[in-house]
Amino acid sequence: MNMYEWLQIMLFFVVLLATVKPFGTFMAKVFQGERTFLSPLLAPCENLLYRVCGVKREEEMDWKSYSAGLLLFNLVGGVTLFVILLLQGVLPLNPQKLPAFSWHLALNTAVSFTTNTNWQNYSGELAASYFTQMLGFAVHNFTSAATGMVVAVALIRGFVRRKTSVIGNFWVDLSRSTLYILLPLSLVFAVFLVSQGVIQNFSSYRTVPLMQATAYSKPKLDDRGNPLKDAKGNPVTESVTVKEVTIPMGPVASQEAIKELGTNGGGFFNANSAHPYENPTPLSNMVEIFLILLIPGALTYTFGRMAGNPRQGWALLAVMLAVLIFAMGVLYRAESSGNPQVAKLGVHGINMEGKEVRFGLAGSSLFAVATTGASCGAVNTMHDSLTPLGGMIPLSLILLSEVIFGGVGTGLYTMLAFVVIAVFVAGLMIGRTPEFLGKKIEVREMWMSIITVLTSGILVLIFSGIAMIVPSAVASMSNPGAHGLSEVLYAFASMSNNNGSAFAGLSGNTVFYNLTGAACMFIGRFAPIVASLAMAGSLAEKKYVPASLGTLPTDKVPFALWLTLVILIVGALTFFPALSLGPVVEHLTMTM
Repeated sequence: MNMYEWLQIMLFFVVLLATVKPFGTFMAKVFQGERTFLSPLLAPCENLLYRVCGVKREEEMDWKSYSAGLLLFNLVGGVTLFVILLLQGVLPLNPQKLPAFSWHLALNTAVSFTTNTNWQNYSGELAASYFTQMLGFAVHNFTSAATGMVVAVALIRGFVRRKTSVIGNFWVDLSRSTLYILLPLSLVFAVFLVSQGVIQNFSSYRTVPLMQATAYSKPKLDDRGNPLKDAKGNPVTESVTVKEVTIPMGPVASQEAIKELGTNGGGFFNANSAHPYENPTPLSNMVEIFLILLIPGALTYTFGRMAGNPRQGWALLAVMLAVLIFAMGVLYRAESSGNPQVAKLGVHGINMEGKEVRFGLAGSSLFAVATTGASCGAVNTMHDSLTPLGGMIPLSLILLSEVIFGGVGTGLYTMLAFVVIAVFVAGLMIGRTPEFLGKKIEVREMWMSIITVLTSGILVLIFSGIAMIVPSAVASMSNPGAHGLSEVLYAFASMSNNNGSAFAGLSGNTVFYNLTGAACMFIGRFAPIVASLAMAGSLAEKKYVPASLGTLPTDKVPFALWLTLVILIVGALTFFPALSLGPVVEHLTMTM
């Protein structure tokens, strides 16, 4: 890493850390109903919204009512998006006359955007109209992000409140997170992205001539779209000469801002944040990474402030930063070492395959770990082109159950589930009843934490195993052997953990992957949410237990180290065999 890259990375983390306290304080005030600098402008809008919708802000809910409201809201939103996708061909704002989605792709996509996953089994510029992109996808980018945030806040209230059955009002929390946090920031950063070159228009796609015609060979397909082979089994190709190119247009900047800010990740273009219309400059690249980590990082301080002990929030942030920076170091090292098989051909240097030259290795590595650690799914690097150990890093970050920053809200409530487990295990080791923030951790809280932490891992292993024995699923793998397993494992890890990025070597637009993926995304999203809300309700009903000499301090370095160890042990015990058969075997094969 050269001096410029060092300065770039250091400056990035300095700016990120500088925003944690002020922005975390702002969010705490928003969710506690306190006055902020945006209140004079937005409070009348908030009041009008409540009157129109018949919401009484003073009426709070128990965890069952809160869960019911959340599930109903997301169900209605998902069904609406499903209908939009099926009717896309007859809806307005479709200058390219794009047809409707198939039913199974529409189902997968509707579940994907409803669950904040944004897994895409289609190419955005070739399949989705402007109407679908704006009123379908962009709206869900806001609502799914807000859903994750309100669950985290409800769980915080569970820890903070005493002997009560209520944990807040879902409709009020949803409105405030959208109105005061997501909308203003998205507006500001959308304007910034436009200044960098991200497009924002409703123009039809433009066809322009190339300055010089180019020719290339492509596989010849039969009537069913399958590659043809000759008598010897070799692919049959045909030469194609290109004299012009079609340039997609569209309202990109408005979706790009919330895509990163809400850790959604679904790209307007198939190339996602590697496309110059989504991410045109090195500055826009660093700002997009900043947006991915901003809310998850600041929510740790929001937790500490609402809990009355900011040190608790700083301890969680320290764990997240330590693992993220370590992961980036390993990824950078793996990619800078290059491919020994390529080196045998006399080509030495870093592995730049699948990376944008304008971002460099440092900007690409930081984006890769940020988007997978934070459960975003936006990519500026094709993860399928990473070296085996390099590719194992984003895969491993996804498999750690969205805790290294994680999705907006999702990362915090999953991290708090790990905290409960860590406190419980530590309490057993020292022979005392475990306590956290003055609440005794008992059997109910442990069960809810286990569901929150292990649901995605169980889904990954079950569905990856099924895919390995279903012929149609195996046929979708473009690479055989260990790398093919990594493709499938990454796909189900991404969907089950609501990340959305992919190894890109797997043909996912099939009935099998669309339906199993939809199941993974739905269960992986809402099972942990309901478990977290149930834990919040249980904690809120408990009385406060004053700290004693035997209370484990959870805001100090030893506990932060213990928490990190628990997270890594759970991840290793769950996925080490699968990772050994995938990336590890591929790495050993590459070095032979």
